[in-house]
Amino acid sequence: MQFDELAASLRGDLLTPDSSGYDDTRAVYNAMIDKKPSAIAMCIDDADVQTCVNFARDNDVPLAIRSGGHNAGGLGSVDDGLVINLSKMRGIRVDPKTKTVRVQAGCRWGDVDHAAHAYGLAVPAGIISTTGCGGLTLGGGLGHLTRKYGLTIDNLLEADVVLADGSMVVASADENPDLYWALRGGGGNFGVVTSFLFKGNPVDTIFGGPTLWELDRTEEIMKWYREFILQAPEELTGFFLFLTVPPGPPFPEHLHLKKMCGVVWCYSGDLANAEELFAPVRALEPDLYGVGEMPFPMLNSAFDAVYPPGDQWYWRADFFTEISDESIAEHVKWSAAMPTPQTTMHLYPIDGAAHRVGPSDTPWGYRDANWAGVIVGVDPDPANADMLRDWAVGYYDAVHPHSSGGAYINFMMEEGQDRVRASYRGNYDRLAEIKAKYDPNNLFKVNQNIHPKG
Repeated sequence: MQFDELAASLRGDLLTPDSSGYDDTRAVYNAMIDKKPSAIAMCIDDADVQTCVNFARDNDVPLAIRSGGHNAGGLGSVDDGLVINLSKMRGIRVDPKTKTVRVQAGCRWGDVDHAAHAYGLAVPAGIISTTGCGGLTLGGGLGHLTRKYGLTIDNLLEADVVLADGSMVVASADENPDLYWALRGGGGNFGVVTSFLFKGNPVDTIFGGPTLWELDRTEEIMKWYREFILQAPEELTGFFLFLTVPPGPPFPEHLHLKKMCGVVWCYSGDLANAEELFAPVRALEPDLYGVGEMPFPMLNSAFDAVYPPGDQWYWRADFFTEISDESIAEHVKWSAAMPTPQTTMHLYPIDGAAHRVGPSDTPWGYRDANWAGVIVGVDPDPANADMLRDWAVGYYDAVHPHSSGGAYINFMMEEGQDRVRASYRGNYDRLAEIKAKYDPNNLFKVNQNIHPKG
């Protein structure tokens, strides 16, 4: 396939395997994925994106869309095809009057946090600030603010979208409402979103950070946590995790490289109430009480250094309505067997505001779930890839029988069509109908794919 005509039609650069910087640019966050596209279009505006979509469609070229490149399964790239790389499109505009944030799709969440924080605002998102806005949003978006302000998709007001026919449309409650519905959790199946308009929420200085306990207290802490967090004010969230303590500040030396359980907290309410609210946490005498006041962007970037791009990652995930005694027994067993220092398991609470959206109001079908769980084997060494996979799959197989059945699609590897269907529950058929309307030939299929109905 000759890409000279495409290169001449773009304002941005087109990288091919002979181009300087091709290998660095094609690399995705998860180094377990090593795809080699025929070309990477470094788009700088909507017209570049339209040109690429038309080229891929007319020439039957496999097409992938990349925002931040964090996708678990490496679905921001494709072998022997064209990648639309949006990383040059990173404009942000905050409107303090309407309290909205306009975000181009190449932005990362650190960009959004920085821009919105200047106005005392935040958009609910993930926990690693290098994550791309595009993929996280289209898959749902959960993190430190979910209990108070909902999922990222619950704060999406409109989107600019390049469709499979190359046309540009707006998706909102008033324009193309079926497409707007599908974008709020249906992934990248329906077009290339080039910008998002989000509702900004009042968040400035928060009270947060980690509390850690010895691993042999896991059963006690998990049983306490499952009751405490669901009864806590919605301004307070805290995700449960297992970790190996990083060997450096801010962690004290005597805890370095110890396997521990813990909770990472974020309280976005009245700071005058923080100490009283955290009294039950202190009563559990954590080995590390690393909680205090900080700007919200500081917490949202706290994991960036621990998880840089280029490590090997293997993911498994589930939704949970409850954390049963039986599942806790499995968590105790598998946390003790974490194979590498960066390997972890997180349980994110997704109740509160996220529960006040109906199960068919967006494609996110698990509005009744209380936690989104993720198991990740992580290590820099490619030689450990099989070990990471075996541990993650073994852990998943042990706790999956205690789950609600599906998973957050941003936490999924390529796991098959049945798993995609399960993750959308009864919303899959409607998504398939909308897919048939906007992308009947499945041009946008390098994703957790929804097959066009027909």
